[in-house]
Amino acid sequence: MAAHARLFNYPDTSHTVDRQNSSQKGIKACFLSNSFAAYRRSALMQSGGFAGDVILGEDTHLAARLLLAGQSIRYQANACVYHSHNYSFREEFGRYFDTGVFHGQQPWLIQQFGNAGQEGLKFAKSEMLYLFKHAPWRIPEAVLRTVFKFSGYKLGLLSKNWPIFLNKCLSMHKGYWV
Repeated sequence: MAAHARLFNYPDTSHTVDRQNSSQKGIKACFLSNSFAAYRRSALMQSGGFAGDVILGEDTHLAARLLLAGQSIRYQANACVYHSHNYSFREEFGRYFDTGVFHGQQPWLIQQFGNAGQEGLKFAKSEMLYLFKHAPWRIPEAVLRTVFKFSGYKLGLLSKNWPIFLNKCLSMHKGYWV
């Protein structure tokens, strides 16, 4: 499943995203992984740098601001970086809860680039097809993980309505709620 996530999120063709073509990509226009991104220092400083008040997604937050400021984002497919996660069900839930918190706290991101629902659905369909071909016995696990991700995300969107102790229990990044 981690292999599929890498294949889905990091295709084998390079591309450049700018404000003019970002609508074609939706929320994926500002998808950027801080695990292996490089930044033009002048653009980074001009944009105000990384946001310090987000639970996660500081890379996406920055990428969106750069795009809106007229910069472009280049994905270089032949760059070699290995980075993945093999999350437990609980960790998967917490990560998507935190993503929901992030999107709930940054409504401008969704307004400018679109919501994550369509992309999530595309990912789930792609994952099922991939597993059907490569590891069909893992399909039930993938379905359950999708339920955990979706539930976590939706609950994260509602986090502002709950007490901090509950958000801290549901979150992967518990230190954020201190």
